[in-house]
Amino acid sequence: MKALTFRRYGKSTPPDYTDVPRPQIGPDEILVQVHAVGLNPIDNMIQKGTFKPVLKFELPATMGSDVAGVVAQVGGRVTRFKVGDAVFASVFDLGQGTLAEFVAVPERVAASKPANLDFVEAASIPMVGLTSWQAFKERAGLKAGQKVFIPAGSGGIGTFAIQLAKHLGVKVGTTTSTANIDLVKSLGADEVVDYKRQEFETVLRDYDMVLGTIRGDGIEKSLQILKSNSAIVSLIGPLDAAFARARNLNAVLRFVFSLMSWKIRRLAKKRGIRYSFLFVRPDGAQLTEIAGIIEAGQIRPVIDKVFPFDQAKEALAYLEAGRAKGKVVVRLV
Repeated sequence: MKALTFRRYGKSTPPDYTDVPRPQIGPDEILVQVHAVGLNPIDNMIQKGTFKPVLKFELPATMGSDVAGVVAQVGGRVTRFKVGDAVFASVFDLGQGTLAEFVAVPERVAASKPANLDFVEAASIPMVGLTSWQAFKERAGLKAGQKVFIPAGSGGIGTFAIQLAKHLGVKVGTTTSTANIDLVKSLGADEVVDYKRQEFETVLRDYDMVLGTIRGDGIEKSLQILKSNSAIVSLIGPLDAAFARARNLNAVLRFVFSLMSWKIRRLAKKRGIRYSFLFVRPDGAQLTEIAGIIEAGQIRPVIDKVFPFDQAKEALAYLEAGRAKGKVVVRLV
């Protein structure tokens, strides 16, 4: 079967199409015929080697993390799915990729595709949905009436996170460009800062959580808008020692990550703010709950552009340019 793979980490060896064997599934796995793959910024970061110390792939490795498709085969211990079922999933951090004609998916990380979404729409959901869910509900414990700041509200994570926060009864502040103000307001944003005209830290106040999505000094600036006993949950780093311990990394990496996050943790602690780095966890039960919210009409996918499979490299480059409004998806079927 055809897959988009990379043979080495780094910019000097870009991904390319190769013929690879169709996956052999285990007793607790399903074989999914891939209909669509949602792309995420971390897909490019993995290929460049950004997370090489903590993410293990056997090279050559297939790119992509999110998938929507149809079950083609089930393992002997699978009970939730049968051949022909429409499913969606994230296989992030499981040592495999999804930009291929078929992918083996552990039953525990898969969920039935929302009935009101097509495969392209469903493929746009898993990573951004699970990331938002785990950040808001598990890490920060957001409650109705609280306030969350979600930078870059018109991006892939932002367009989903705004809607989930509103579903949870949380007030949302965000940043975006002038052209996208109406979009983020339509998704539910309560306070919108046009970053081309204002600095968010001079406008927003008394927030309970920041979802860190933008590189640069945005994380440190966000300390100014948070209450005491609030939380920063960063998706872009710096990595911290708690993350290293959770992954059973060696003492050297624990020390390195502790140094990397020392400044932001120190500044946060002075203000009574908790800082943590979040690596999303594939979870079929959570995806099932998210699917229910989508089917109830509380969240809608926002798709910027759809590329055919033979233009998947162009799709990754388009995503990396950072101008996507919503999600970028590759369609195979």
